[in-house]
Amino acid sequence: MDFPLFDPVVDETQLRRAFSAFPSGVAAVCTRVDDLPVGVAASSFTTVSVEPPLVSVNMRHESTTWPLLRTGRRLGLSVLALGQEDVCRRLAGDAARRFDGTDWTGHADGGVFIEGATMWLDCSLHAEIPAGDHDVVLLRIHGIRMHPETEPLVFHGSRFRRLATT
Repeated sequence: MDFPLFDPVVDETQLRRAFSAFPSGVAAVCTRVDDLPVGVAASSFTTVSVEPPLVSVNMRHESTTWPLLRTGRRLGLSVLALGQEDVCRRLAGDAARRFDGTDWTGHADGGVFIEGATMWLDCSLHAEIPAGDHDVVLLRIHGIRMHPETEPLVFHGSRFRRLATT
């Protein structure tokens, strides 16, 4: 029996290129700190559990935004929509300018939601699990607002893409 040959894992660039072969949606995780919106883009968003209702995102240990977000009573998770590429780029960029030109809505419990997103999840921090150079952050869902007719923003091959229609 022949076994396929694999390239050895040698560096971060190689791993990032390999990871980019998997398409993902893009979510914004946001809250208010001192009445100002704070947020970050996360392409690691995934569903976890129905009972209890959980989703997850991964946060780098070096993140300067996650320590602020984790203090929020509630976190707004917005699944970004097709056409929100600029919003995503800003949320991944300079922290002081992340909400420049972005329409958002604040919830009474502190969560911040991006207008025009395909889905909003009102969440709270459930658990953090160390995993290499990141933490897997489990978020408990308290409320949902969906716009299923709105196409999601898809990230694949280090580019934003559109889902094919049939």
